[in-house]
Amino acid sequence: MSDAAQPTAAEVRAAAEAVKTALDRHLAAVERRTGDDDTAVYEAFNDLAAAAEAYDEILYDRYDEVTPFEIPGADGALPPYAGPDEPHAVSLLIRRDYAVAEPQRLLAQARRVAALDGDEAAARAAARAGLSPLAALGVLFNEYEPDEIASRHKDFGLEEGDSTLWVTAAEELPEPGEWLNAPFDQADPERIVCRFDVSSVFDEDDEPEPEPVVVRGAES
Repeated sequence: MSDAAQPTAAEVRAAAEAVKTALDRHLAAVERRTGDDDTAVYEAFNDLAAAAEAYDEILYDRYDEVTPFEIPGADGALPPYAGPDEPHAVSLLIRRDYAVAEPQRLLAQARRVAALDGDEAAARAAARAGLSPLAALGVLFNEYEPDEIASRHKDFGLEEGDSTLWVTAAEELPEPGEWLNAPFDQADPERIVCRFDVSSVFDEDDEPEPEPVVVRGAES
């Protein structure tokens, strides 16, 4: 960047003051919050994120320095909202990744579950589950609800990866069976009302942080 195009020291100072103002407004909104879904808090969060990003950019342009902080879920993390203003239905889209960290534990747990039924078919299932990780996964996910597997994943020899939950808005509830053949074809980011993300990229010093939440403000 040429010297003529560089921001001035006064512009950098103004951007820094904008961060301070946004920080004060965010704190005030948090102190006055009326509940977990207080729109004013989310708007103040987005304003603070935008001010911090602008300051970071102009500081780098002028002084070749960066700020030591980053705010997940800043403006631009979600595309512009294109869903209904008054949704009459919502869809929950969930993805959870697991690594098969201990195959022998997985096989043993699946064999135990299959053997509890006690009939000939269960015995065959137990035999397959004791030899094939694919069969073992089928036995476990057929027996347990996904939330129970999430809470007990270590018992089944699994290791958590990233996970996300999207809450998307809809005009109306689909007809029964309408999307079962292709349940994720209509996963539209522009209809996201809020999303909940968990990833190791949010961890600090190997200690898990609270689950990050991205929620649209009223401006969406």
